[in-house]
Amino acid sequence: MTPRTQIRFWLVGFAVFIALIYVLRPILLPFVAGMAAAYFLDPIVDRLERLKLARSLATALVTVVFFLIAGGLIALLVPLVQAQVIDFAANIPGYAEGLRERLKPLVETLLANLRPEDVEHLKVSAENYAGTAVSWAVTALADILSGGMAVISILSLLLITPVVTFYLLRDWDKMTTRIDNWLPRDHAPIIRAQLERIDSTLAGFVRGQGLVCVVLAAYYGIALSLANLELGLVVGVLTGVATVIPYLGGFAGMLVGVGLALAQFSDWMPVALVAAIFIVGQIAEGYVLTPNLVGDRIMLHPVWIPFALLAGGALFGFLGVLLAVPVAAVIGVLIRFSLERYLASPLYKGTHSPEP
Repeated sequence: MTPRTQIRFWLVGFAVFIALIYVLRPILLPFVAGMAAAYFLDPIVDRLERLKLARSLATALVTVVFFLIAGGLIALLVPLVQAQVIDFAANIPGYAEGLRERLKPLVETLLANLRPEDVEHLKVSAENYAGTAVSWAVTALADILSGGMAVISILSLLLITPVVTFYLLRDWDKMTTRIDNWLPRDHAPIIRAQLERIDSTLAGFVRGQGLVCVVLAAYYGIALSLANLELGLVVGVLTGVATVIPYLGGFAGMLVGVGLALAQFSDWMPVALVAAIFIVGQIAEGYVLTPNLVGDRIMLHPVWIPFALLAGGALFGFLGVLLAVPVAAVIGVLIRFSLERYLASPLYKGTHSPEP
């Protein structure tokens, strides 16, 4: 088989693989989560195996302990979250009234500077947009309640992910050996070298970003609770977890937190305090936590990260956003390898030019 035929074969196989992922993307979340958990836990199982523990037993032990710890943390947080949600729901009428009173002078000043026909046009536009927004919200809620996809997704994540994690973790070494045996023999050493680079990049990113999420979840949850923000613990923990999506997670948490502060507090100082908590968290993430815990492991220019997030979201939705940065890191490894080969080839050097 000629090299050109091999390249054509692998390109066709890769295109089919991407097409399958795109078609099956609505059901892939629990499997991707299980694969990520298995990848994260495999070094622990390998260490137990070196201590003469059977692979199946080590896998069962690590899987059970991991999900028990995760479930225990959720069980500890649920009562606190439930209490905050109940208090927030009971105070919604008061928050709405306070927000209306706060915005009333601003609205009156704005209307005083507009002509009567502009005011009428603004009222008509507001009514139309409000009706559209309410209709969209009702339709979305009805789809969720009738289709039950959200419930199915949550149940699949809770029930399928541990099973996928166990079996992938148990057979991880066998699968990697089998895949290695499938590599084209002429190019196997080069492919192995690139896979080692990818493994090093992903391992550093996953472990480093996981620590960043844990630290920020603790910081935001404690700080917002001390600032007496309703749902402060919920918003803080979710913001910390959401920082697995660079930029977007922290910014979305800040919008939610400051919006709740505006609705809850009548004074501007508590609102400024909540905003300051998020600003300090963003600064700590960008200049302290990420450089020290993640560093340059993904080897991506900062401009490529938001591009990867937008591209992943456009192509694969929420799953694409979650996988955008790791996939971009893998693509970066392959591009750097291709660039190395190009710089060493006659395409770059030419046939008569001297060595640089």
